[in-house]
Amino acid sequence: MQRLYDFLRRHPTGVDAFWAFVLFGISGLGAVAVAEADGRDPALASIPVIIGLCLVVALRRRWTDRMLLLAAGIGVLQMLFDVEPGPANFAMLVIIYTAAADGPQWASRFALAGGLAAAPLSQLRWPESSSGVWGNLLFMVFMVVPFALAWVLGDSIRTRRAYLAQLEERADRLEKEREAQSKVAVAAERARIARELHDVVAHNVSVMVVQADGAAYVLDAAPEQAKQALATISGTGRQALAEMRRLLGVLRTGEPEESGEYVPQPDVEQLDELIEQVRGAGLPVDFRVEGTPRPLPSGVELTAYRIVQEALTNTRKHGGENAGASVRLVYFDDGLGLLVEDDGKGAPHELYEDGGADGSGHGLIGMRERVGMVGGTLDAGPRPGGGFRISALLPLKPAH
Repeated sequence: MQRLYDFLRRHPTGVDAFWAFVLFGISGLGAVAVAEADGRDPALASIPVIIGLCLVVALRRRWTDRMLLLAAGIGVLQMLFDVEPGPANFAMLVIIYTAAADGPQWASRFALAGGLAAAPLSQLRWPESSSGVWGNLLFMVFMVVPFALAWVLGDSIRTRRAYLAQLEERADRLEKEREAQSKVAVAAERARIARELHDVVAHNVSVMVVQADGAAYVLDAAPEQAKQALATISGTGRQALAEMRRLLGVLRTGEPEESGEYVPQPDVEQLDELIEQVRGAGLPVDFRVEGTPRPLPSGVELTAYRIVQEALTNTRKHGGENAGASVRLVYFDDGLGLLVEDDGKGAPHELYEDGGADGSGHGLIGMRERVGMVGGTLDAGPRPGGGFRISALLPLKPAH
């Protein structure tokens, strides 16, 4: 049945032509039967009327407005040549419905006016001699009802189609908006990954460079110290690879998962390891925690870790010789405070802003982006007498 229904939907003109042929047969037999009952030959004028009305049914969906005008013209000819209505006039109801459902606006209004006028005009042209005035009036009102119902049904179909089209258009628009939002989310995620990679590479590679320089310097004089530096380089490299694998893994789509496990995102509890690693690279760091430590949102903890990591990396890169740093982590009731200071004098403030001596890094720009993502505030600038200070306040809940 579904195949048959789909076939009929694909060939509407063929379906209409079939019903037009059926209507032609019924109308022809009806005209002959009426003529024989009256004892006369069938009126020749009824033949073009029947053919014209059947043509209206056959082509009603292909040329709706033209078939509506044709039906109106046939109705006028019926009145002029005294061709009484017959079964073929059922085409009038069909074309009124079609014009209301599929035709242009003027055709729908013309069909309504013509349908309401058809029954009164027919009753005036061919009144019932056996009925009185009130009988003819009642019959006229009764005949108006089918034309009005045909137009109302067609107009309701038009309204329903317009509503469904509006729903489909809205669904398509929402789908496009979802796709656009997905693309924005992907772009934001890639930007976050880029910042993560910058932090990982900048920190770990700088540690490896410092350790490698130190190992080369003491290789002959202190082999054990050089061996320890190489071990630090090896551990730092493995850590950097693990974090890079975690970050780049989310960019792979449709590839088999690797057997390696991804390391979790760093948090404030890993600041001790970070600072010990920095100290091992030759930068003295004073680390203090104030307040009562407690679990914080993962975004806040990751932001705090990356700010300290970036600040200490900048200190090693730009602080110069004999530079020292201090890190303060303060737990407030409504957030987390960070204060990172150094006393280095080896680089101007602009290098911190650029994030590197080559101007290619993120530096404070990346810090501000991270702090802004969690609704916090960042204050950064040179200290009086030399050095640099970074102060951040990360609330537990993003600001609205």
